[in-house]
Amino acid sequence: MTIEQEFFNQYRLMYRPFINQVNVLLEKYQLFSSQWALLRLLKDKGSHTFVDIANFMFIEKPSVTRLVQKLVELGYVETVAGRDKREKLVQLTANGEEIVQEIQAQLKPFFEQALAGISKQEIEIATQVLANICANINR
Repeated sequence: MTIEQEFFNQYRLMYRPFINQVNVLLEKYQLFSSQWALLRLLKDKGSHTFVDIANFMFIEKPSVTRLVQKLVELGYVETVAGRDKREKLVQLTANGEEIVQEIQAQLKPFFEQALAGISKQEIEIATQVLANICANINR
């Protein structure tokens, strides 16, 4: 196996168990990791259009619509008018803000356990490496 193959094999071996565990932790909020990713986007970067969300998450607009509908049903997000009548923005509700903070607190021990024994510098390097790979793939 080449070093490149081993890298992506290790990534694959980490990814599914990571997502599965995150989904278990999100279960009590009736969420999955993809919905959590959208909540984090809105928390970190503010309201977004459906198109912006689709582009950021690399998914189709109909998938965004389904994600948003579920989060609206849960009372975590709402849609508001954008710059013109055709544009809708998705934003967190007050309840959504509270839930995001609660979930972040719930996930923190899991993230700390997953990164145990890894230095801050190594985490920063790995984060940059993954960001670079993502950019290379999406050129």
